[in-house]
Amino acid sequence: MSIQIAVPGLPSDQQAVNLGGFFRSRNIIGTRLDKLDEESIIDDMKTVGRKEREFVEREDKILALAQDLVVREGYHGLSMDRIAEGIEYSKGTIYNHFPNKEEIIVALGIRSAESRIELFRRARDFAGCARAKMQVIGVASEVFARVFPQHFYLEQIIRISSIWEKTSPERREHYQACELKCMTTVAEIVEAGIAEGNLTLPADFSPQDMVFGLWSLVSGAYTLAASNPNLGNLGINEPYSRVRLLANHLLDGFSWLPLSSEMDYESVVAEAISTTFSREVAALNSRPTQ
Repeated sequence: MSIQIAVPGLPSDQQAVNLGGFFRSRNIIGTRLDKLDEESIIDDMKTVGRKEREFVEREDKILALAQDLVVREGYHGLSMDRIAEGIEYSKGTIYNHFPNKEEIIVALGIRSAESRIELFRRARDFAGCARAKMQVIGVASEVFARVFPQHFYLEQIIRISSIWEKTSPERREHYQACELKCMTTVAEIVEAGIAEGNLTLPADFSPQDMVFGLWSLVSGAYTLAASNPNLGNLGINEPYSRVRLLANHLLDGFSWLPLSSEMDYESVVAEAISTTFSREVAALNSRPTQ
């Protein structure tokens, strides 16, 4: 493997392409180098690394400001002019990163979705039977919804065809890949429950069907929790705990063992909060009360 500069936040294939381009431009592949040439190359490599880091840092600033604008003022409050003004860069610099604000919206969705992948994989690796792991997936979903409440609003915007169609195929594929990774992780847990002998699905019902049902339940509920101020008036004061209860009733309906009447799943929730997701929970608890 060729020498590469590790650039935080950039995929390894992009790093290789960037460095490969550097080597080709210097025409040094297969050439014997003297000491001065080597020192010059190292200096140039450091410059490339610094520029890449600056690019990533600048993009992070763009996305941070964009997220703040979207949270405070919605999609229509986001514009390239306001981003350029807010971070004191030219519009041309902003366009070097994103060709339009629709790309920014999807990039925000990707950033939070990648965090959800990591949370779900930690839930999958929780020590316990598959039904317990699924309970921890529920905790991961709740943690994600509390840390990234804007994600569910972004999802609604992203799926509007007039917005989706303005984004690049690469960005769309990246976003869809994030969804697929999350759902695949959950499907693996369903399949583990079947392999344990604790879950038997109807002949016309696949693990993916179960994942779709749980996804629909959780996504719909969390979208309402993040966007509907009327839930309290409807008697729904703890939407997150209600979702956990509904999911348990659903899994009990499929006779996924151990049933909620046979195992204390609240202790599983408590363990996941104190161990698997302790960092995120501590950060949430440190937030000022609204």
